[in-house]
Amino acid sequence: MLSPYLVIGEILKPQGIKGELKVRPITCDPERFEGLSSLFFMKDEQPVLRKIRVTRIDRDAVYMMFDGVKDRNAAELLRGELLYVDRANAIKLPKNAEFICDLIGCVAQDDDGRELGTLVDVLQPGGNDVYVLKGPLGEVLVPALKTVVLSVDVKEKRMLLSAKRLAEVAVFNED
Repeated sequence: MLSPYLVIGEILKPQGIKGELKVRPITCDPERFEGLSSLFFMKDEQPVLRKIRVTRIDRDAVYMMFDGVKDRNAAELLRGELLYVDRANAIKLPKNAEFICDLIGCVAQDDDGRELGTLVDVLQPGGNDVYVLKGPLGEVLVPALKTVVLSVDVKEKRMLLSAKRLAEVAVFNED
């Protein structure tokens, strides 16, 4: 089952003395914070809605104020908290795209029936993403190309890959 909430940031530290917080965006586009008026924290695995006001967005940080957080001491208590949005307020993905958090845990198999492992990480080195699979073949690095990744079903946590293309482009690191 897909999580109804997506992580989009982590509170790094208080900024100044009036309760402003510096947040590390955990998203491809920090501008996605623009226009948000509320976010969620998780408390005992339950979402807690908090009203926010974004004060500015830099290249690598977002600065915001939370209702009820009026000074540095109150802001310090939030250090390290993850910030979530519900799926209704998540950014809209292009067709045939998935959130990385939904891909993690998918079991990959090639079209010859060979199980390659479970997707444990997605590297983003530049040109295209690289899926990191761990399983019976050790660690397998697979470029996330349409010719390699034939289908993905995040609800069933399954991924089908082309055996022929894997032989050409995958990197196999045996343990």
